[in-house]
Amino acid sequence: MKARALSLLLAGTLCALPARSDTVKKSGVDWITELPRESIHVKSWPGGKKVAVCFVFFVEHFGFGEGPNFRPDMLDRHPDLVDESFRQYAIHWGINRVGRVFNEQDVPMSIALNALFPQENSDLWKQFRKLVPKAPIIAHGMNNTTQLLPLGKGVDEQTTYIQKTLDLIEKDTGVRAQGWSSPSVYADANTFSSCAAAGIRYSLDGMDSDILTRLITKSGPLVLIPYPTTTVDMAQYLQRHQQPDDIERLWVNYVSGLVQEAENDPNREATIVAIGVHPFVFGTPDGALSLRRVLTNLKSQKLVWLTDVQQVIDTIK
Repeated sequence: MKARALSLLLAGTLCALPARSDTVKKSGVDWITELPRESIHVKSWPGGKKVAVCFVFFVEHFGFGEGPNFRPDMLDRHPDLVDESFRQYAIHWGINRVGRVFNEQDVPMSIALNALFPQENSDLWKQFRKLVPKAPIIAHGMNNTTQLLPLGKGVDEQTTYIQKTLDLIEKDTGVRAQGWSSPSVYADANTFSSCAAAGIRYSLDGMDSDILTRLITKSGPLVLIPYPTTTVDMAQYLQRHQQPDDIERLWVNYVSGLVQEAENDPNREATIVAIGVHPFVFGTPDGALSLRRVLTNLKSQKLVWLTDVQQVIDTIK
């Protein structure tokens, strides 16, 4: 289970997709779900900004012997002290370090939260929450390895799982999450409809756009906030062996590219990117330095709106 969860986390792609016989994408129909999908046209963000950037920090629960592995060649060791230390350092030192960076830089953060984290790490959660008290919470499933979505069992089963996740997060944090990000980036075509049925307003599982879009499910609309695979730090770090300063350059260039396109075409509609941040990568001392430089750079760009997911949703009411 551990190896499978890691491969899914690193792949950064939606799995368990329905088999398709057609080879041409239908206009106005989502490629994965086959539901109606429409663009949400935004001329500009608040203050005339043209590029919205949401940093989403993943606060996850794995458990002993589970989760990402810094040294896959040590998986047969019992105990695997190297990989356990890699995970525990990120949790016990990295989470608050990242929280301090965003607090010091006065930049909004969004939190993708495994429902089991606050009860399993109560004191740590309280310390972290004090650093970013206004950060909206995005439900990220129960945990990130052994309690994933019940894929292949239909919309009702997934809806129950999502509602259970929302209930537990609300119980331990006092917040009823309005957004969803599938744990271990592992969803299927039914997940989107299940999210809407459970009362979710927006999802990060849409990874194929530069603008906001809306799925029209039988249970209601679901806004997709772009969460591109290329900007997720964990895949870059563990799979492509990129260091924080490499990812720093990637993030700045990605956003700067969107800014340049907006400058070249002032009539171009506003774009948005959600950037995934994990304590394993940017919760180290060198990672925190890179993260500070990223935030400082983006704050200086006149067309960039550093924001959180809830503020984005509130602009399109």
